[in-house]
Amino acid sequence: MATRDPIRDHFFEANLFRSRAIMAATVCAALLLLLAGRLFFLQGIGHSHYATLSTSNRVRLMAVAPTRGLVFDRDGVLLAENLPSYRLELTPESIPDMDRTLASLHELLEFSDNDVSRLRKALRRKRPFEGIPLLDNLSDDQVARMAANRHRFPGVDIAARLSRNYPLGDLTAHVLGYVGRIDERELLDLDPNNYSGTSYVGKIGIEKQYEDLLHGSVGFQQVEVNAEGRILRVLEEMPPVPGKDIYLTLEIALQTAAREALGESSGAVVALDPLNGDVLAMISQPAFDPNPFVSGISASTYAELSRAEERPLFNRALSGQYPPGSIIKPFLGLAALETGLQPVERVQFCRGYYMLPNDERRYRDWKKHGHGVVDLRAAIAQSCDVYFYDLALRLGIDRIAPYLAAFGFGTHSGIDSTGEAEGLLPSRAWKRKMRNEPWFPGETLITGIGQGYLAATPLQLASATATLASGGVRMRPRLLASVATAPGTRDTRGAQVLSRMEIVDQAHWESILAAMQDVVHDYRGTAFSSHRDVGYRVAGKTGTAQVVAIAQDGEYDADKLARELRDHALYVAYAPVRAPRIAVAVLVEHGGSGGRVAAPVARRVMDEYLLRGTAAAEVRD
Repeated sequence: MATRDPIRDHFFEANLFRSRAIMAATVCAALLLLLAGRLFFLQGIGHSHYATLSTSNRVRLMAVAPTRGLVFDRDGVLLAENLPSYRLELTPESIPDMDRTLASLHELLEFSDNDVSRLRKALRRKRPFEGIPLLDNLSDDQVARMAANRHRFPGVDIAARLSRNYPLGDLTAHVLGYVGRIDERELLDLDPNNYSGTSYVGKIGIEKQYEDLLHGSVGFQQVEVNAEGRILRVLEEMPPVPGKDIYLTLEIALQTAAREALGESSGAVVALDPLNGDVLAMISQPAFDPNPFVSGISASTYAELSRAEERPLFNRALSGQYPPGSIIKPFLGLAALETGLQPVERVQFCRGYYMLPNDERRYRDWKKHGHGVVDLRAAIAQSCDVYFYDLALRLGIDRIAPYLAAFGFGTHSGIDSTGEAEGLLPSRAWKRKMRNEPWFPGETLITGIGQGYLAATPLQLASATATLASGGVRMRPRLLASVATAPGTRDTRGAQVLSRMEIVDQAHWESILAAMQDVVHDYRGTAFSSHRDVGYRVAGKTGTAQVVAIAQDGEYDADKLARELRDHALYVAYAPVRAPRIAVAVLVEHGGSGGRVAAPVARRVMDEYLLRGTAAAEVRD
């Protein structure tokens, strides 16, 4: 028998369905409204923000380093160039684990703890999207290994760069200096925007002095990248402005001749043009190869160079301060004449030593038994110490100091380079300030022969000699001759006059000139043997600077002294006498006699400059 269903309440079921449908529709409407609101927020209110985030994931702004300007000598010989090289760069924001990446890279490529330390310092100052160099000048083998394993290292790339190179190596090291990686101290003085794509900056010499000309201006690229950070295409570009090429006053043929003339000796040679202050040659020896400094040398290598007994990093031409010895005598002789202290014909008897009144000390002459009766001309030619002991005492330090200062002693020459020392020009006020002691007459005597506190750089000696050659016009020594402004066009830099000495009587200058010619051309002159067959007229002065004091009853015997205790050899000269074109200063450390050792070096430099080709006919007089 069939069972009958209970009576269904259709009205109730209809209401229940309707209420559920309304609730579902309400929920759907609310969700659609929420979705629409979120869509409006993303596409409307927040569009700019999220579009920027999206673009930053896809587009990057990369700094493009400018090409560094080239450096040439006066004749267009290339001194500093840029060569293509490869370096390993890391982009921090694309590297998920820096420590792990460095460890894996170390297994693949060899690099030192110093390289890692330099990288970590750069991480603190660079922006996360900028590439930071880990290794420079990668070898072909390193490039191949890295290329084969590139997929393992997101954020690590091989970048093609131009690297600084100095083709003449140590020949121009002390003049040009070198570039090196920017350190934290230098960043404080540099424009961070203009150096955002640059890792190198000039450290010393011309490279540092003219950094603003050589560096140029940074450019930018807007590039599209994929998820791994690899560049897909360049969207927009503002090219960098390359640095300017510069031309120096140096003449490489003369620079080479100066180094060859010095041979294996430690010392310096500076050659100037008296008319405009151009530095024709500037050698400091021994020198160093600047190329390893570009990519960074190890601390041990640098320490070895710094501690080397020969001091190759020391620029003797600009930073070396030496007693000028007898080089000072023509200047004191001129001071005596110009101040009216004595007539040119005044004579002095030299018996081999000089004594102050009421003083038992003997101030000895270099010639044991003396020179006999000498006047100013003979005293300069034969370098009589006794004559200048007496002359200095009568002049007094209060007249000596300011007169020497007019020739540039005791002050920076103003050369456009780095590291120049100012020398030392002693005076009564200087000694009271520095030592709180009075000035003694004996100190005036030894100042008169270029010893004691007096010290000068080889550049100062060359500049003073050039001033003497030009009749008292002191020019600022300069290394920059011109700047390339366009292909085939140069902006020539003008010469600068630092001071002009007041000439009391031209005859006084002629007297000193005649005496300096006797140094070279008279058979009794101290430089006669080295210029015996010279084809032009030269005015010169030899000097021997004492390094250690000799006891009153002692004898100087170079053979019995260690090399570092022997006298320095010095020589200054200019030529041709009537129309000077070159002034030279030579220092040979511990070389002994200026006439025998330093003068031949200057002779070879002047011969190279004056007797080359058709110029020879112009200098013979």
